[in-house]
Parts: sequence; structure tokens; C-alpha cells
Amino acid sequence: MSDRYESAKAIYAEYGVDTEAAIAALQKIAVSLHCWQGDDVKGFEPHEGGLSGGIAATGNYPGAATNKEQLFEMLDRTLAGMPGAHKINVHAIYITNWEGKAPDRDALEPAHFADWVTYAKERGLGLDINPTFFSHPKAADGMTLSHPDKAVRDFWIAHAKCIRKIGAAWGKELGQPCVNNIWIPDGLKDVPGDRIGPRARLKESLDEILSEKYDPAYLIDTVESKVFGLGLESYTVGSHEFYMNYAAKNGILCLLDNGHFHPTEVVSDKISSMLLFADKIALHLTRGVRWDSDHVAIFDDELREICKEIVRCDALDRVIIALDYFDASIDRVTAWRVGLRAVRWALLNALLLPHGKMKQLQDANDFGPLLDLQEQCKLMPLGDVWAELLRR
Repeated sequence: MSDRYESAKAIYAEYGVDTEAAIAALQKIAVSLHCWQGDDVKGFEPHEGGLSGGIAATGNYPGAATNKEQLFEMLDRTLAGMPGAHKINVHAIYITNWEGKAPDRDALEPAHFADWVTYAKERGLGLDINPTFFSHPKAADGMTLSHPDKAVRDFWIAHAKCIRKIGAAWGKELGQPCVNNIWIPDGLKDVPGDRIGPRARLKESLDEILSEKYDPAYLIDTVESKVFGLGLESYTVGSHEFYMNYAAKNGILCLLDNGHFHPTEVVSDKISSMLLFADKIALHLTRGVRWDSDHVAIFDDELREICKEIVRCDALDRVIIALDYFDASIDRVTAWRVGLRAVRWALLNALLLPHGKMKQLQDANDFGPLLDLQEQCKLMPLGDVWAELLRR
């Protein structure tokens, strides 16, 4: 151990914090790394057309992956020397295995993603999955599972069923649950004439998608809300209220993306409430600048508060953590590493705080000493503990 770490260990001990326990806990926390940062959400489907669905990857920095080999190599460089448990989050457009004409999204099978399973197995990683409800001709008008045309809805329902089947197969083969996250872009540019109709159709579609039951040891279903999208500013079918109620009623998880709320609305304040009424919740961590801009996650106030809440609520085994952003203006491996490291820093910071003492002061109405302690903790030698973890 370094002299700096020994000093840091002693300083934290004065506050009743065990740095060894924090290091051990951090190593067990899985964070899912989103594959779509590596190629600006283009995917490997052999078709023309750019990113759609109310989202955009801005920038033209060179080096985006153009095939699976490049993407795998970039992921390897990202994870090299990065402590902790890891998973890779895969969108359905990252199909890797087919001969001749690639299948459409309503006909995908586990075999079409065999290279992802091989990649994960060789590196001891888990896999998560997402149906892709954007960048497709049948999503061109901004509606998918809530579309007024039943034929369009049926296509997307079939796609979502395929992805659940694939995710369950991954979970079984890799020996850890695969998280299947449903996010749709559905919404309207201007003021709607009917708000409940599309939501009723979305509810019906989700009921059909989730009608087949899978072992939760292999597949965990989540639903993700959003405030708005580009070109879909006035109305979002899958709002937070819709999904929070749907998840609670149907025994699946509500996923909170901290870029998918109003600019002054924070996910850190939602976690404790959600955990009182749900066994688990899921998170997508990003950095919204004025809107859902999907900037690279950094060690900022909200990321620290989110991780503090996870630890304060004793919920390290109840909160599923993933990253979700796509910045095409900087080197993509750097974007991945900065975001993943920021989450690890924030989790380690949370594990090294004297939460018991803070709670005691709050319950005693000693708010002056509480504020003083919170401020003192900002200058604690977190970096020396992190350096020791890297050294090990």
C-alpha cells in the first residue's frame, strides 16, 4: 500500500469510514456500458438512412466504429484497467451474424447476435439488450407501439417479442440476468387532439409484448420514459407517469434516465420514493445540458447525488446502473472511459461518506453540524483511495 493511501485510510477512519470495505463493495457493482457510443448509434443493419426518433448524435470527430471488429476493439480499450464488474448494453440494430439478406427487426433470433455472446463470454461480461424503435421506415412518422395503424403496431410488437427472447437466451447462457429496456420515441410535434388514445394503444401493445413470462434470473424487463424528442416536442406518449404506473401494476421495473426529465427535475430526489414502492429500479446515467443532450457523464453534482442516494438507501443490490449518451464530437473511447470512470468515482465517493453520522445529525435537528460535515467531506482524499484501487 502507498503512503498516500495509508494516510487517506486513517483520515476516513476518523469519520468512521472503512476504506477497505468501500473498495470491496465497489468491485462488485456492475455498470452496463452502452455499445452505441462507439459508432454514434448507427448500428450494423445494412440499410441507408440516418439516426431518427427524436434523438441526434452531434459532431464529426474521426474514428467511429464501422463494423463489429472495430467496436469490440474499442470496448476492450475502454474496459482495460477499469476496476469493477461490467456489462455491455446492446441495441437491436447491432446485429452481427447473418448470411445473405439481413432479417428485418420482427424476425430477429439469438443466432443473429452470436458474436456478442462470444465476446462477452471470453471477457467475463454480462449483456443487456434494447429493442430499437427508431431509424426504421416503420418509425418514420414518430409513432411505433402507439401507432393508429394496427399493422405498424403489430410489427413493433413482434420486434419487442424477438428481443425479449434474445435477452432471455443471453441471460441463461451467460449466467446473469439480461436487462431488456423498452424505450419508444412516440410523440407529436404540436399540441395533440387526443392524448389518451395513443397511451391506450401503448398499454395494449405492452400487454401483448409482456404476455410471455420469462425467468427473472435470465430476463429483467424495464420501461423508460422521456419528456420530449426533437420534432416531438409537444407530447410524449410514454411519459414518466405512464411508465411509473404501468411498471408498478405489471411487476416490471421503471427505468429513470437523468436526461429525460425537465431541466430542473432531478433523478436523485426520485430514487428513495421509487424504492419504497418497488423491489428494484433501473437507471440510465448521462448528462443533459439544458435538454436531453446526451453529453458524456462526468463527476458532477447530480451524478454524485444519485450515487449517494443508492448507498444511503442501502440499495446497491436494488438499483441497476447503465450509461446512456452519445457524443460524436470527441474520441469515442475517451467518451466511454470518462463516463464509466465518473460513475465509479461517484459510487466510491458515496461508499466513503459517513452516512450514519449524517442521518443521526439530521434526526437530532443538528443541521449546522450536518452542513459542516457535508462540506468537510468534499475535501476528503477520494483520489488516493481510487489510486490504490487502480494499483491493486
